[in-house]
Amino acid sequence: MKRILVTGGAGFLGSHLCERLLAGGHFVICLDNFFTGSKENIRHLLGNAHFESIRHDVINPIYLEVDQIYNLACPASPVHYQYNPIKTIKTSVMGAINTLGLAKRMKGRILQASTSEVYGDPEIHPQPEGYWGHVNPIGIRSCYDEGKRAAECLMMDYHRQNNVDVKIVRIFNTYGPRMAIHDGRVVSNFIVQALKGENITVYGDGSQTRSFCYVDDMIEGLIRMMDSPEGFTGPVNIGTQQEFTILDLAEIVIRMTGSKSQIVFRPLPQDDPIQRQPDITLAREKLGWAPSTPLNEGMEKTIAYFRMVI
Repeated sequence: MKRILVTGGAGFLGSHLCERLLAGGHFVICLDNFFTGSKENIRHLLGNAHFESIRHDVINPIYLEVDQIYNLACPASPVHYQYNPIKTIKTSVMGAINTLGLAKRMKGRILQASTSEVYGDPEIHPQPEGYWGHVNPIGIRSCYDEGKRAAECLMMDYHRQNNVDVKIVRIFNTYGPRMAIHDGRVVSNFIVQALKGENITVYGDGSQTRSFCYVDDMIEGLIRMMDSPEGFTGPVNIGTQQEFTILDLAEIVIRMTGSKSQIVFRPLPQDDPIQRQPDITLAREKLGWAPSTPLNEGMEKTIAYFRMVI
């Protein structure tokens, strides 16, 4: 049994990760300030003797005894990370420094949940890990994009200077049960609007593309990266190579929900990427990982969840 810390453990991804780690026989400490995370996401775990929940903000140091750290703490949707951009970048940078300090003291392993946003609006498609990105450093998304890039830098500097055992994954669009209703992400937006019979809002002309990975596949990728051999730091892209236009997704949601919603178009937000698809060659080779959940199957489970909570 390992003692494993999950920062952001009450969030969408974090709660699924906590659940999976407990099922694997580990002791799990969930750390969250509940800004975007929810106690409802972890309520079913609170009775487990091997689970502990701590309200704490990672911008402040914490002293625990753990073997592994999954650093997932940071608002991940534009609505939330642009609400307080200074706090967002502090969460990425100070959160990385504090969790790395903990890993250094405990001689433990730490996994940094980075993001496809480090590639910005990419000029290379699909995006391999060796691509340095095309990021606006002073735009409205910079607090998140540059915060995650700085966190990756810190991970590698702690690894080179202090020999900290680090792992970096770049997470691409992920969806599934426990997404927040008002988080502004395209999957949750479309499903909620469709179920309520509201107009479905497409930004731009809908031709921009995204690749949607189901949450169970994502969690499997994170765990495989954490358990990969020492010395392999990544970064590694984790996501699906199935690419859909935003307009395709809107039509899929309308069909699967049986909604009468109409599609309406709004101006494209600043720095919104036109294409987003991972090159997952490295994940296949080093982790033996590839997503296995088709979009229709994952969307059925996600729509069923939103029907229950709306």
